[in-house]
Amino acid sequence: MVFYPSRWRTGAQQRGFTLVELLVALALMAMMAALSWRGLDGMVGAQKRLSQHADDVLTLQTGLAQWSADLDALAIQPNMPSMDWDGRALRLLRRGSQSPSEGLYMVAWAQRRVGNTVYWLRWQSPALYTRAQMLSAWSQAARWGQNPSDADRSLEVRITPLASWQVFFYRSGAWSNPLSSGDAATSTSPKAAPNTTMVPDGVRLLLTLPPDLALSGLLTRDWARPGLGAGP
Repeated sequence: MVFYPSRWRTGAQQRGFTLVELLVALALMAMMAALSWRGLDGMVGAQKRLSQHADDVLTLQTGLAQWSADLDALAIQPNMPSMDWDGRALRLLRRGSQSPSEGLYMVAWAQRRVGNTVYWLRWQSPALYTRAQMLSAWSQAARWGQNPSDADRSLEVRITPLASWQVFFYRSGAWSNPLSSGDAATSTSPKAAPNTTMVPDGVRLLLTLPPDLALSGLLTRDWARPGLGAGP
């Protein structure tokens, strides 16, 4: 039998990881995995917040565009109010957006708590073709702004969370509270006040947005009656 002493010495010098070295390596790998997970979780959270902020801004822009579209399409009917603010809801009669034959619509805007959140809301009636239908929808819109039924709520759309809102009318060269205006008698019942309330030259919307939205604070939106021409 032949022995090779040099080979045996080389084999004796080879060894594996000790238990301490293995534990240290596992601890380092665990720490690196935890740091990587925290970084990935932060990136995902930031992406969700950016997406939510973008949705908030888009929703608000859509609501403001609808607000302006409703005012631009204001319809004037004899012996029928066209616009009224009762302190809680702004009601207006508007034309359809497709064709004159589709009829008119009663629209209302208001603020109300839904669940745990206060929302800016929009309500719209079905198409209206007769004065009786318009009078009924006018009263229904007032009821929706004060104490809505389940049927009334089914016609509303939530626009955006809201802290508070105010509406001002521009008349006789100045902005004023619509409730203090003496241009014409306003009432929740058109039958009691058949004369059309004077349509203001402008409407100012003040929205106070809550701090948890992408946009917060006071937002002002002015609308001028089409065809009014140059002026203040």
